[in-house]
Amino acid sequence: MRKYIMLSLFLAIVSISCKNNESKNDESSNSQSSFNEDEEEITIIAREKLKGIQYKMMNSKAWLTINEKNESALQIVMDVNRTDKKNLAKMDSIIIPSKLEGKREDFLPFPLQVEALKRVDKILFFSYPTQTFAAYKNGTLVYTGPTNMGREKDPTPTGLFFTNWKAEETTSTFNDEWELKWNFNIENKLGVGFHQYELPGYPASHSCLRLQEKDARYLYDWANQWVLVDDENIKSKGTPVVVFGEYPFRGKKPWLQLLTNPASFEISEDEISQLVQPKIETIIKEQNKSKLVAQNNK
Repeated sequence: MRKYIMLSLFLAIVSISCKNNESKNDESSNSQSSFNEDEEEITIIAREKLKGIQYKMMNSKAWLTINEKNESALQIVMDVNRTDKKNLAKMDSIIIPSKLEGKREDFLPFPLQVEALKRVDKILFFSYPTQTFAAYKNGTLVYTGPTNMGREKDPTPTGLFFTNWKAEETTSTFNDEWELKWNFNIENKLGVGFHQYELPGYPASHSCLRLQEKDARYLYDWANQWVLVDDENIKSKGTPVVVFGEYPFRGKKPWLQLLTNPASFEISEDEISQLVQPKIETIIKEQNKSKLVAQNNK
């Protein structure tokens, strides 16, 4: 009888343990499937850029005399020349589009949608050769603008990164007289991040990714920070950031191609898809981890 009771207790414990494990697995499965269900419901609305844009060179002072107070046109021309208002006025000649009634994304090279990014909640791209950036939400371009990245002596590292910590204002590690606004770090050990700073119209930074102030402020609010366990351990990473391509430091500015063949300077959807393909598993893994951390912190 005693052996029978002990055996019954053992079987009961095993049964409860299995049910608990099944329950945990079900919870994990349900949590994971809830992410997948959300992803399956996403529909990317196809959009097209403004067509028929041609480009020409003009004297900057002559153009600014007529258009300086036209904020929308000024923004587009700054974007096309990868610069800011202060440095645009310093240039002798600038590239001017034949049409100025479109949106910023019509004049910058990133595609308006990328089907391969459908499952990615948020992701940032920085293109070295075009000196532009793009923010996507579930495959749809939501924001884009110019950047000036690392100079030849101090290049910006390329690859997959994640946003870490941010600060409304901080001091450069290269020069304590340089104040950086809306700084968002992407490589903590090297001190690389994106932030507001002047854009002379070519890669000029000490490896960081310079932005116009309005763009730096937007990304500062849009991207997610990491979540830390303590000072040395990361619980979940922030928004993925892909920095890619090479800049021809010894050649002409690549966007001068716009003058002869505007379509040749576009970044295709296939290029972004191929670029992200070997990184997508890591991106989704970190994204799901961040979601679980956010759920547990509620």
